[in-house]
Amino acid sequence: MSKLTDDQAQAYWKRNLSLMVKLMVVWFIVSYGCGILLFDALNEIRLGGYKLGFWFAQQGSIYTFVALIFYYTKKMAALDREFNVEEE
Repeated sequence: MSKLTDDQAQAYWKRNLSLMVKLMVVWFIVSYGCGILLFDALNEIRLGGYKLGFWFAQQGSIYTFVALIFYYTKKMAALDREFNVEEE
């Protein structure tokens, strides 16, 4: 693990924040957009016998959040390697 210069630390943090904002937008769209705003339209589609709007409101946002956690972990590990700050 190496010490970052101020410019490197700022670039690292900026990329980290950018990734977090993008992932939060995806989660917001899935949980609020699909689970609340588009609920009625999505209920016209069935998934495994359940209305899709109901599924997003009850399960979809949770599954998406878990998937985003794994994606964030993978992307942050790559970012850590790029900036040579990965943990041993």
